[in-house]
Amino acid sequence: MDTDKQHPAGGADGGDGCLVGVIRVPVKIVAVLVVLPVRVVWELLVALGRALHRHVLGPLYVHVVEPAFRAVGWLLGTLLKLVFVWPWVGLWRYALVPVGRGVAWLGRAVYEHVLAPIGRILVAYVFRPLGEALAWAGRGGLKYLLSPLAKGGIWVGWALGMTLFVWPWVALWRYVLVPVGQGVGWLAAVVYRYTLTPVGRGFVWLVGAVHRYVLTPVGQGFVWLVGAVHRYVLTPVGQGFVWLVGAVYEYVLTPVGRGFVWLVGAVHGYVLTPLGHGLVWLVVAVFRYGLRPLGLGVAWLVVALWRYGLRPVGIAVGWVAGFLYRYVLTPLGQLLAWAWHVAGVIVGALWRGLKWAGWVLVGWPASWAYRHVLTPVGHAAREVWRTGREAVREARAAVRQALFGTPPREPARSRARTLGSTTAADAAPAAEISLSKRQG
Repeated sequence: MDTDKQHPAGGADGGDGCLVGVIRVPVKIVAVLVVLPVRVVWELLVALGRALHRHVLGPLYVHVVEPAFRAVGWLLGTLLKLVFVWPWVGLWRYALVPVGRGVAWLGRAVYEHVLAPIGRILVAYVFRPLGEALAWAGRGGLKYLLSPLAKGGIWVGWALGMTLFVWPWVALWRYVLVPVGQGVGWLAAVVYRYTLTPVGRGFVWLVGAVHRYVLTPVGQGFVWLVGAVHRYVLTPVGQGFVWLVGAVYEYVLTPVGRGFVWLVGAVHGYVLTPLGHGLVWLVVAVFRYGLRPLGLGVAWLVVALWRYGLRPVGIAVGWVAGFLYRYVLTPLGQLLAWAWHVAGVIVGALWRGLKWAGWVLVGWPASWAYRHVLTPVGHAAREVWRTGREAVREARAAVRQALFGTPPREPARSRARTLGSTTAADAAPAAEISLSKRQG
C-alpha cells in the first residue's frame, strides 16, 4: 500500500515514470558536459565581436575614415569653387559690373548730349515736314484718287443692286401686273358704264330733285335770315365796336406806345449805351494796361526763375547727388558690405576655432574616455556578469534535474494561464491529478 502510494507521488513530482527518468539522466549529463561549454564559448565569441565592433571598428570609422572622407569632400568642394565659382564671381564683381556702369553712364551721356538733340532736330526739320507732306499727299490721294474710286464703286454697287433687286420688280410691274391691271380696269369700266352709271344717274337725278325742290328753298330762307341778322344786327354792332377800338388805339394806345418807345430809346441812347461803352472801355483798359502786362511779367518771371534758377540748381544738385552716389556712397557701401562679410568670416572662423579648441581640450578627451574606457569596461563587466549568471543558473537547474529529477521551474515572467492553473497568471499552479488516482 505504501509502494502504491509512493509511485503516484513520485510520478507527480518527477514526470511520467521510471523509463522517462532513465532516459532523461543521460540527456541531462550530455547537456551539462557538451551544450553548456558550447553555449559559454558562443556567448564569449558574441561578447568579443561586440567589443571589437564597439572599441576597434567603430572608433576607426569615426576618427579615421569619416574625417578622411570629410577632408576629401572639403578639398573637392574648395577645388570646385576655385575652378567654377570664384573666377565667375570675381569677373562679375570686378569686371562686368564696373564696365556695365561705365557703359550705362556713357549711354546716358550720349543720349542726353547727342541722341536727344539729333532727335529734336530730326523731328523739327525732317519728320514734321515729312509728316505734313505725307498728310498733304494723303489728302490729295483721298480727293483725286480714293474719292473717284469710291464713287465708281458706289455706282457699280448701285447698278448691281438695281440689276438684282429693282429692275426685276419693275419688269414684273410693267409687263405683268400692269397688263393684268388694265384688263381688270377694262372689265371694271364695262361694269361701270353699263351697270353703275345708269344707277348713279338715277340716284343723282333723285338727289338733284330733292336739292332743287326741298333743300334749296330751305337753304335760301336760312341764308336770307342769316343775312338779315348780319345786316341789321351784327354789322351795326361790329361797326360801333371797330370804331371804339380804333378810337382807343388812335387816341390812347398810340400816344402811350410812342411815349414809351421814345423813353426807352432815350434811356438806351443817353444812359445804357454810354454806360456800356464806358464799362467795355474800362474792362479793355484794365486787361490791356493792367492784367496782361502783370500776367506777362509773372510768366516771364516764372520762366526766368525756372530757366536761370531752378533748372540749373536742380541739374547741379542732381549731378552732385549722382557724383556722390556713384563715387562716394556706392564704394563706401561696397566697402562696408565687404567689411561686414570679412568680419562675418573672421567671427565664423574664430567661433569654429574656439569650438575646435573646446572639443580638442575638453570634449574629445571626455568622449574618448567615455567611449574607449568607461563604456567598454561597463559593457564587459555587464556581459561577464550576465553570462556567468545565466551559466550558473542553467548549470544549477541541470544539476538539480539530473540529481533529483525535478522539472526546471519556469521563470516568473514567462508564466501564463495553463491547464490545471488558476485564473491569475502569477498564482501557484494547482496540484495535478494522476491517472491512477482518477482510476482508483
